[in-house]
Amino acid sequence: TTGKKGLEYVHPFLRRNNWRAKNLCLCGNFNMTNIDEIFEKLVDMGQSPRIYSDSYITLAYMGHRLDREVERNFVEAKKKGLSGREITNYIDNNVEMGNVLKTTMPDFDGGYVMCGLTGSGEMFSMRDPWGIRPAFFYKNDEIIAVASERPVLQTTFELNCDDIEELKPGYALIVSKNGGVSIEKILDQRGDSKCSFERIYFSRGSDTDIYKERKKLGEQLTDSILKAVGYDTEHTVFSFIPNTAEVAFYGMLGGFKRYLNEQKIERIQSLDHKPTTEELREILHQYVRSEKVAWKDIKLRTFITEGNSRKDLASHVYDVTYGSLEPYVDNLVIIDDSIVRGTTLKESILKILDSLHPKKIVVVSSSPQIRYPDYYGIDMPSLEEFCVFRATVELLKERGMENVIDETYNNCKVELNKEKSEMQNAVRAIYKPFTIDEINRKIVEMLRPEGMKTPVELVYQSIEGLHTAIPNHKGDWYFTGNYPTPGGTKLVNQAFVKYYETKYRK
Repeated sequence: TTGKKGLEYVHPFLRRNNWRAKNLCLCGNFNMTNIDEIFEKLVDMGQSPRIYSDSYITLAYMGHRLDREVERNFVEAKKKGLSGREITNYIDNNVEMGNVLKTTMPDFDGGYVMCGLTGSGEMFSMRDPWGIRPAFFYKNDEIIAVASERPVLQTTFELNCDDIEELKPGYALIVSKNGGVSIEKILDQRGDSKCSFERIYFSRGSDTDIYKERKKLGEQLTDSILKAVGYDTEHTVFSFIPNTAEVAFYGMLGGFKRYLNEQKIERIQSLDHKPTTEELREILHQYVRSEKVAWKDIKLRTFITEGNSRKDLASHVYDVTYGSLEPYVDNLVIIDDSIVRGTTLKESILKILDSLHPKKIVVVSSSPQIRYPDYYGIDMPSLEEFCVFRATVELLKERGMENVIDETYNNCKVELNKEKSEMQNAVRAIYKPFTIDEINRKIVEMLRPEGMKTPVELVYQSIEGLHTAIPNHKGDWYFTGNYPTPGGTKLVNQAFVKYYETKYRK
């Protein structure tokens, strides 16, 4: 997912050649962290790549390895005494895509599901050895299909969940020219780092497991929200920021319904007499109040909009339902799946929610604080884009702790002088002096629009809650800084150095 525009970013990418077997087409869901290293390898071979992008460089590098595989078969064909078209046909029938992948992919660092097609008819799909990006496939006697999301395959081919298989990390699904299908191990699995943010935000909520996980994320926030509203469920309205937070919203409602039912039981049991019909009615008629408070233009998605147009777009995306709560009496709890930059909150959501005059606004994030960039599929490399990072830096300045920023910069420089495999994430030190609540309060202060009167509180998911709700997807680098690959750790250190030198010190 990238916030850039232009034909050069549109998949698939095609490498043309007069020799049929040397044509290569690539597409996929991938971001490589070490394209600079691959670029240097190509230059050292004598190539002069015309475009510097991970898609183009990946195509050029794999194309080079495909050339070597074609040449290997050319030599074999000559040894057999073949000539002319016989050699061409021999190459077409004997190219081993597994060989190409085994000589190409060990050099890459990143998250990817790579799909390709050669001119001679071989097809493949390969998943990164960390399992960062998701891949599912379905095959029968007639078709084979690969997708990053299971429901797409279920709907298209009218399948049950169990009919679909997950492509294992480090493996490739290869279809030969004659239609033979094989699943081949290309690389050893390197840990279990399936991306949790895929489950929180990117993937379709219609997947059976993702639906349950998102509901659990919302449900687990019940206690924190209760504290934020002073346990006043009678005067609290619940809603969500459309559209991807809707499932977490249902989970949050479920948690409060269970809480309220327990409260009803306790009230009935505490009575020192047999309750009257009126008393029972008064107790049992308490309910969790939910309304569709916020509306969104579904054609507009600010998260993956180009930076220079995001602010303008954010102010036009949302509207509210007037009369959905009692002014100055009701609290408003509104849940979102994540808070990344805070642009939409500041430019639109808080302004329009304030116009309803709630007693208090509680903004809930079903994901933990996003503190670190992702380098495996989401194009957001600048640390200063994150509201959590900006708030933390402001706290350090306010408390006269700028030395922490200076020390972090120096430590990042030290790490960048090490071998990539030995680097540690030095940026973590920025957050250590503060609690989550301290950072939350500063975020609210920074994002509060001028003139807003309603009190605002932020509630985030905990890291422990994340792993409880999504136990099989342990990739949490957005929140913890635990990057699964050396390339990710290198890039986050570089990002802080760049921030310090180009933003902080200027």
